Amino acid sequence: MPHTAFATRWGARFVADGTVHFRVWAPGQQQITLRLSGTDRQMTASEDGWFDTRVTGVSAGEEYQFVLADGTALPDPASRAQTAEVNGPSRVVSSTQYEWQHTRWQGRPWEESVIYELHIGTFTPEGTFTAAAEKLPYLAETGITMIEVMPLAQFGGNRGWGYDGVLLYAPHSAYGTPEAFKAFVDAAHGVGISVVLDIVLNHFGPEGNYLPRLAPAFFDPERMTAWGAGIAYQVDGARQYILDAPLYWLQEYRLDGLRFDAVDQMKDVSEPHILIEIAERIREEITDRPVHLTTEDSRNVTFLHPRNADGNVPLFTAEWNDDFHNAIHVLSTGESHAYYQDFATHPEQLAARALAEGFAYQGEMSPQTGKPRGAVSHRQPPVAFVDFIQNHDQIGNRAHGERLITLAGAERTRLLLAALLLSPHIPLLFMGEEYGETRPFLFFTDFEGELAQAVREGRAREFAGHSGYDQDAVPDPNALSTFEQSTLRWQTCSDPEGQHALSLTRTLLALRQKYIVPLLTPAKGDVGEILQTSEGFLSVRWTFPRGTLSMTLNIGNDNHLLPTLPGDTLFAWPQDAATSAPGSLIVRLSPGAKT
Repeated sequence: MPHTAFATRWGARFVADGTVHFRVWAPGQQQITLRLSGTDRQMTASEDGWFDTRVTGVSAGEEYQFVLADGTALPDPASRAQTAEVNGPSRVVSSTQYEWQHTRWQGRPWEESVIYELHIGTFTPEGTFTAAAEKLPYLAETGITMIEVMPLAQFGGNRGWGYDGVLLYAPHSAYGTPEAFKAFVDAAHGVGISVVLDIVLNHFGPEGNYLPRLAPAFFDPERMTAWGAGIAYQVDGARQYILDAPLYWLQEYRLDGLRFDAVDQMKDVSEPHILIEIAERIREEITDRPVHLTTEDSRNVTFLHPRNADGNVPLFTAEWNDDFHNAIHVLSTGESHAYYQDFATHPEQLAARALAEGFAYQGEMSPQTGKPRGAVSHRQPPVAFVDFIQNHDQIGNRAHGERLITLAGAERTRLLLAALLLSPHIPLLFMGEEYGETRPFLFFTDFEGELAQAVREGRAREFAGHSGYDQDAVPDPNALSTFEQSTLRWQTCSDPEGQHALSLTRTLLALRQKYIVPLLTPAKGDVGEILQTSEGFLSVRWTFPRGTLSMTLNIGNDNHLLPTLPGDTLFAWPQDAATSAPGSLIVRLSPGAKT
């Protein structure tokens, strides 16, 4: 049977048994030839720049390319799979080739989310979807309810973070086939874990991007992002490509959601804005299960994350909360370079505000930029914020990729982990964090020639102004050893220290699911308040219809009297902590009226 769940407007798709419709937007070319399994066929051009053709007798797996008038053979920009690397032939993919096993999966509510961010290539020594799937029962037993997979769109080389994808519909071939990724998602659903994908719609990578030749109008000549040319979202062909990609991933792979990278770089003059249209289309077309959409946005905005009167989400579900991370990082390490400048003064106050109200910056002046930053966020429910004490960016964008446990020490890091997991915000862990992984997560790529040299030199320059960094000592992103150093060391789980850390994580997540999650379902905004702060110390309370949750954290050097914290102790570190001594966390819960 042909796959009819979602018909993309770019690419190759089966429209009947054995019949494939090939379609590409190439207004920059006068003619396009389809080369399918070694046979060339002229494609039909239309006045608006589209080229298409239908071919019968096609089997899944056949290779194809688009050939320009000068003889250059290119991959399909909307390739569903590559035969091998990004510059080679694309492969015809059948949506019905994989037989789903867990067809009754209905997803999980957002309030239950404990997100585990992982990079397929370094999550296991094999670096494949199949190998990653073998770890899913372990994650479920730990208490993880959602996996967030770092970007998968095919990029140049075999190794990379994934944020330089160029074929935005194709899973990276080094990790496995589309069917292997479906099997990974299927297996996750089988153990009760949701899967969301990090998706990049703000730029294309430097290798394998042939859109400028096919469709120069795809990009805006007046705008550059930090990573490449800005996309002309107002141009119809480009807009169709970008609009369809999120829906394709959600429908084809039965994903439970998406994380949208750096949406502040998605500048659009259209009405509605491309982000709004993406979210509205997803909400309109997928109604059989919850779909969770999160954003990364340096602006600290709230207009993308509204709630209806009934608490439902019409657009995006939540935003990554860098403010919480940055305040906690400065509080625990004392670092104040680069963007940490904004958190150098009274970081405990900023961390407390982030816990109580969402953002630390809600319109105040940023010392780093000299401009106001953020919007009022206290009216947002706590679950509108995804918090973390480390993630791929905050680790990997350091010259040597150090994890927080290396910078702040194991005891302090576990204390902060407990605060993260027992707050009412949605927590995110970076792979290995649950057992205290100490291996770095470095920035790595797999480019060659001039591009490799440019990346190498650019990475060294990036840290030229950072005290304590020797440019010559910054790891070469293209070196295989840089990638290998970033692979998790799973034997740490079996070490006494790793077992202790993992046991703590599992205890905290069990407490979260039993006591914290029930508070969140009816929760709205204006529930948090700061009780007290002083150097290295903070105390926050959240009042919900179903109870009052209080937290006191002390990573300073002084003892503090506890403010009034109603209810029973849910968790204390150390276990017998009755006062707020240095190196302590106390969380209390007072049940409220049940609704």
